[in-house]
Amino acid sequence: MTFAEIKRFSGVYFIGIGGVSMSALALCLKERGLSVRGSDAAESSLTQKLRERGIPVSIGEGEDVTEELVVVTGAILPEHRQLSAARKEGKTILTRAELLGIVASDFPHVVSVAGCHGKTTTSCMLAHIFKSAGLPFTCHIGGEDLDLGNYDSEGRDYFVTEACEFKRSFLELKSEVGVVLNCDRDHTDCYKTKAELLAAYRDFAANCKRAVVNADDVSARSIPHVLSFGMHNGDIRATSVRSDREVYAFTVEEKGIPVVRVKLNVIGVFNVMNALAAYACARLLGLSAKEIKAGLESFRGVKRRFECIGTFGGIPLVCDYAHHPREIAATLYTARRICEGKVRVVFQPHTYTRTRDLMPDFIEALSKAESPVIYSTYAAREGYDFEGSAVRLTAMIPSAVYIASPARLTHYLLSKIRPKDMVLVLGAGNIYDIAHQIKDI
Repeated sequence: MTFAEIKRFSGVYFIGIGGVSMSALALCLKERGLSVRGSDAAESSLTQKLRERGIPVSIGEGEDVTEELVVVTGAILPEHRQLSAARKEGKTILTRAELLGIVASDFPHVVSVAGCHGKTTTSCMLAHIFKSAGLPFTCHIGGEDLDLGNYDSEGRDYFVTEACEFKRSFLELKSEVGVVLNCDRDHTDCYKTKAELLAAYRDFAANCKRAVVNADDVSARSIPHVLSFGMHNGDIRATSVRSDREVYAFTVEEKGIPVVRVKLNVIGVFNVMNALAAYACARLLGLSAKEIKAGLESFRGVKRRFECIGTFGGIPLVCDYAHHPREIAATLYTARRICEGKVRVVFQPHTYTRTRDLMPDFIEALSKAESPVIYSTYAAREGYDFEGSAVRLTAMIPSAVYIASPARLTHYLLSKIRPKDMVLVLGAGNIYDIAHQIKDI
């Protein structure tokens, strides 16, 4: 299906419209003149944003779907009432990934960012680079940039999007430039082996006219590419790296030649890698080092990416989306570098399969925290599995404590925190909402 064919439908209905990607796509179609509405399981800031932009949103499965085109997110179960009815009535049904591929195909230049970690931040950095350079671009982001949100449209020449590997959905994209940030094992419900995962990344790169890869990642650098980046290897490298309380400045070298000095405005050494990826991609598209520097330095961050949302008991309350062992380790490292006291970690596992299949890595990462709190699992699309549960993970870490309610979390943390400590809340589920419930106590 093409975008022109989508425009022939009288309206489009989104099941799961409150998701960060789904809501961005809904805004895109609305902007293009289509009639759009949808439903979601719960209210959120994104459903409120959609209503403010003129898109009706219902909560629950009760609303009848009259539109002939239905878009469904991967988190929706087959027995969902609206989805089941749409199938019985013979409506045209597209997955979120399919619609994203169709939307992207309507742009002359598509830039897609893949990888287990860093997709959102790198996509945002690219959007800021394009904005700073005055290029006509549209961005579809899997998070909320502090300035641009999850969707921003400032023209129709360049389309910047995250490319998610879950269920190989990134294979729906045909890109002018594709970025592979890393190839860590994840989504073990889709990929039984690391070889399967790497094969999917290779297929993604094959769908791109040109690929940019992380030369410090052994698996990623084995993917055919035209340009690479890294802290230690690659065509584009960072040298003379300096930090001030985990805010980094560095010199970008292109094939051994120093080109430009960049000072980021976001915390964490991992953001140097994200910036190098964005830099390499933008250079491949013909932007100058000066334009890229301005864009990178204008980027202020993303919600849930080492975001200080307020205080708890008078100490900083910081939230991060980290839900993979490597992300947990990197975020904890950063927090310890700037915290004068103890870092009190609260982690919510995201899906049973990921927790079960990466259990040794989760144990190793979380065992380095001071009496970590393991909050009840965010199941997402999955049924209960004790072997991958928060209870099981807690039992494997002697110092860990299992908690399943905001009230208990509040009571426990208040008994533990001291001046100069930090509460670090990690996870990709509803733990962010829970953190907002307990902030400023």
